[in-house]
Amino acid sequence: MKPFDYLAPADAAEAVRSVAANPDAVFLGGGTNLVDHLKLGVAEPGLVVGLAGLLPSGIEELDDGALRIGAGVSNSDLAADPRVRERFPVLSQALLSGASGQLRNMATVGGNPLQRTRCVYFQDVTTPCNKREPGSGCSAIGGWTRHHAVLGTSEHCIAVHPSDMAVAMAALDARVRTLGPAGERAIPFVELHRLPGDAPERDTALEHGELITAIDLPAQPIARRSAYRKVRDRASYAFALVSVAAAIEVEGGVIRDARIAFGGVAHVPWRARRAEEALRGAPASDGSYRAAADAELTDARPAEGLDGGNAFKIPLLRRTLTATLRDLAGEDPR
Repeated sequence: MKPFDYLAPADAAEAVRSVAANPDAVFLGGGTNLVDHLKLGVAEPGLVVGLAGLLPSGIEELDDGALRIGAGVSNSDLAADPRVRERFPVLSQALLSGASGQLRNMATVGGNPLQRTRCVYFQDVTTPCNKREPGSGCSAIGGWTRHHAVLGTSEHCIAVHPSDMAVAMAALDARVRTLGPAGERAIPFVELHRLPGDAPERDTALEHGELITAIDLPAQPIARRSAYRKVRDRASYAFALVSVAAAIEVEGGVIRDARIAFGGVAHVPWRARRAEEALRGAPASDGSYRAAADAELTDARPAEGLDGGNAFKIPLLRRTLTATLRDLAGEDPR
């Protein structure tokens, strides 16, 4: 591990100023991702700025019925909050499907969406990786691709985003509140993450030194009828092969509205707008669910690889979406 300086600032504003003024500085929240990367040599900052005790650690009820979740709230506390469990069950379920109990106790709401890919080539400093070293190449292309993306890829990167929480947040139209060198701003959650394009080293739309302070969940009656389904290689402590965050409104056997997001299949938490549009006004049936999945997967591009590739993710995601929506609709398939 490369030696680094450590700063414990007095408040969030000082933390932002310190990181913004130093291109070699990073924030340290719960540390569940950064500490691993320090050990592996993936991250080698010159300055680490600690955030312990500086960020809001409560969940506030806003006048319009929205919930404002402080960036310092732990994943465990958010998952257990009665308001979240009742109004946004998809979020509670997503949180509880991630990592382990010990890690959820450390991981924070502000840090979780910013965790970096678990691509084995990104984490192996002996291999070329455009995300780690821009212009060096993507070892995943033509390599071990089973866990990699089928949507939104580029010739420079096929890695997936690892967060379960972020998939639920994308489906729920959450908004991210930040504090940066230029002041405060609010960012729609679906605009926080970037597709790889020709700059895969940039994971998000945040500026250097910009700090997440809270995430707002708007009041949405549809979110009460929601669920998160994760398919993985083992029952716990494994990243998604595919996952689905879904919320639907059904009336008289017809889907009136839907919110859908996918995980494990893209460089970002993937909001499935085409699937949502296909579902609105359609009968609540397996045929509709499969058609919605097909609409979203029109541009899917599986990767071949040494391990047989990841084309299996396309039918797996179709079946996972169908099963999730069938359970939420509470009706027999037709």
